[in-house]
Amino acid sequence: MSLWDYIVWPFARLMEFLYNWTQNYGIAVILFALVVNLILLPFMAKSKKSMMRTTRFQPKMKALEKKYADNKEKYQQEVAKLYREEGINPMSGCLWSLLPFPIIIALYSVIRQPLEKMMGISSEGVQKITEWAAQNAGFVSTNKTYDEIGVTNALHQHWDAAVNALSDWADKLMNLDYSFLGMNLGEVPNWKVWTIDFANTSTALPALGLFLIPLIAALLSWLSMKISQATNPTAGGAQAEASMKTMNIFMPIMSIWICFIMPAALGVYWIANSIFGIIRDVVLTKIYKRKLDIEDAERIAKEKAKEDEIRRRHEETERLRAEGATVRNNNTSKKKMQAQSKQQSDERRAASEKAERDAKRERLGIKSSEGENPSQVGNRRYARGRAYDPNRFANAAAPAAEAETTDEPASEDQPE
Repeated sequence: MSLWDYIVWPFARLMEFLYNWTQNYGIAVILFALVVNLILLPFMAKSKKSMMRTTRFQPKMKALEKKYADNKEKYQQEVAKLYREEGINPMSGCLWSLLPFPIIIALYSVIRQPLEKMMGISSEGVQKITEWAAQNAGFVSTNKTYDEIGVTNALHQHWDAAVNALSDWADKLMNLDYSFLGMNLGEVPNWKVWTIDFANTSTALPALGLFLIPLIAALLSWLSMKISQATNPTAGGAQAEASMKTMNIFMPIMSIWICFIMPAALGVYWIANSIFGIIRDVVLTKIYKRKLDIEDAERIAKEKAKEDEIRRRHEETERLRAEGATVRNNNTSKKKMQAQSKQQSDERRAASEKAERDAKRERLGIKSSEGENPSQVGNRRYARGRAYDPNRFANAAAPAAEAETTDEPASEDQPE
């Protein structure tokens, strides 16, 4: 067995069990879709939660984008930091959403090769059974890809004769009936609807039903995407919206194309999977919206409490500093502690010197304003310059005004 055979084997056994239980191929396919959705539910739930959380942090990401508009590298670093702090993996939503595609391929293999995959008959046995069906059951090969489906239909129509003639494989053969709602799910839908003979209702109705399967699959695929986008709106900007619009067109077209070139059973699976997906999306959205609202409220409360604590500590530090009762932080470096100690010593010395000068001026009867150094700022005596004059503009304006008053023209009556 190849690696692919090992991958397909569990899906083939599941399909075999469901058909033996229901004895209806269409119902078995629908139940197959249900079981697959239940198995994938934990992964899809994780994907849904991740996408919803990412969407809720879009306002913060937009704020970062605006803040670091000129520095893309810094923006990416801050976004990565935000994801890391909030435990968000933006790729997890995409990865889990890709899981259904390998399952569709595996199911296609099971539907296309019922003798080999579901019944476990070897390639040599399949060849001999095909030869018997061609000679005794009226089987005619029209498409090599789906020969096993045609052989299985022939065996179903001549079951008793087949069991007697093919005794070597009698314990493995299954009497598969592809009929579902009057349609043969082993057939490939014909898109040339105008070729249907509507006068013969016995063949027209099944053919019309097969034709409608791809259209219904495409419609539900589109509806599933629209509901998913409505319950989890994209906030990634114009580029993300353009990408979503492209997917809204591409996925339904791909659904129609696949369902028109493959057996109708795959189209039934596509329809059932879309319906279950819509139900899952709506339910998970309601569940996680409530949970994420609680998480957001708790996060906002924690952030507010943290900000209040920082503000309280700051106010307490300022109060202690004003009282001269600040407590030394054990985490403060030795160099910084020495600088702080020197600054405090300088401030005390400057205050002491100022007090002595004020006392001396008071003994000499000098007003404090006359003896102050206008260029001094704190303990820096000449911070504004040695020649600093706070009244320099007034002093400069006085001579100019005096010159204007003295520079008057002589009277014409004055003697020469």
